[in-house]
Amino acid sequence: MASKSSYNSYLEDEMHLVGIKELKNKLTYYLKLTRKGDRIVVTDRGLPIAVLHSLDQVEDSSGLEEKLASLSKKGMLRLPAKARKLPSFEAVVVAGKSASEIIIEDRR
Repeated sequence: MASKSSYNSYLEDEMHLVGIKELKNKLTYYLKLTRKGDRIVVTDRGLPIAVLHSLDQVEDSSGLEEKLASLSKKGMLRLPAKARKLPSFEAVVVAGKSASEIIIEDRR
């Protein structure tokens, strides 16, 4: 059996290339691979368009949604069951100090 020491063999163990059609047909299989820590590069007609990976591998440059999903997986927050748009509201004007001023004073 040949030894796996080349750069390409390393990529084969860690990253998988898959077309959209195959990903759709074998989604459960590829999701199991991401749970193991593998990265899945999704291609459209041979051109990479996306990368699927475990939420344990969230990078600093990731978007807000990905970071929130990662925190949810770690049990640090709970995502809403449904995406909802908040209704519009009018600001309430109150006489006296602002809430932030009261909090700052209270902490002193």
